[in-house]
Amino acid sequence: MNIVVCVKQVPDTTQVRIHAETNTLIREGIPSIVNPYDIHAVEAAVAVKESAGGRVTAITMGPPQAREALKEAISLGADDAVLISDRAFAGSDTLATGYILSEAIRKLHSESPVDLIICGKQSIDGDTAQVGPGIAQRLGFTQLTYVIKITEIDAPGRRIVVERQLERGHQVVEGRLPALLTVVKEMNEARYAPLPNLIKAAKYEPRLFDLAGLGLDRSQIGLKGSPTTVRRIFAPTPRAGGAIIADQSQTPAEAARLLVEKLQADRLL
Repeated sequence: MNIVVCVKQVPDTTQVRIHAETNTLIREGIPSIVNPYDIHAVEAAVAVKESAGGRVTAITMGPPQAREALKEAISLGADDAVLISDRAFAGSDTLATGYILSEAIRKLHSESPVDLIICGKQSIDGDTAQVGPGIAQRLGFTQLTYVIKITEIDAPGRRIVVERQLERGHQVVEGRLPALLTVVKEMNEARYAPLPNLIKAAKYEPRLFDLAGLGLDRSQIGLKGSPTTVRRIFAPTPRAGGAIIADQSQTPAEAARLLVEKLQADRLL
């Protein structure tokens, strides 16, 4: 099995602030982390490698410092890593990002056919969940989203069976390989990196794919290739705690009467 896992370096959203005048994220001084959903994608890829054999290649698109995300993937069990980086990629939205990543995977596929792509279901900075499906569409891979369990992989028979997490239950789906999965955090528990992997990761330097090496269409990358427009970004207004009607001296009927009176007073009933 030749597996590609997509990871992304994102700002730690627990410390993100919004610029009051420009309504943009203030990234200066904010530490970067690997997108949490992608950690589970790496764990899923490594688990498939351990059960079915094969090789895991981690890829990411970003500035040079994004190689740290790839080093973390190596420490968690990935065998190889590719940094997709070029100043021309700056400002790419999900459409342009999907195009760039799909072309990078297409190049890897030409070197050794890719059987499986695994992505986190979404990134915590963009929260769109669009890039994974976009890659699958461009490559013509079977698309299986919100995967909570890989039930079976039949590499010779070119089939995969997964369990998907839906709002009202789970769905078991069979698909053809090659396939792209987006996984949820409930799929697994990421293991700690063992010391040999940490040493390997510290010394590891990923391969670099740039604009020239991928032969991309400039009209489909960066700001020029990004039709998405962000009109405004803001932090939601904090909500006050709700009223609590709880008194051991009250009967259920009295508590219900107080609730109805409050809803009527607030014009909610």
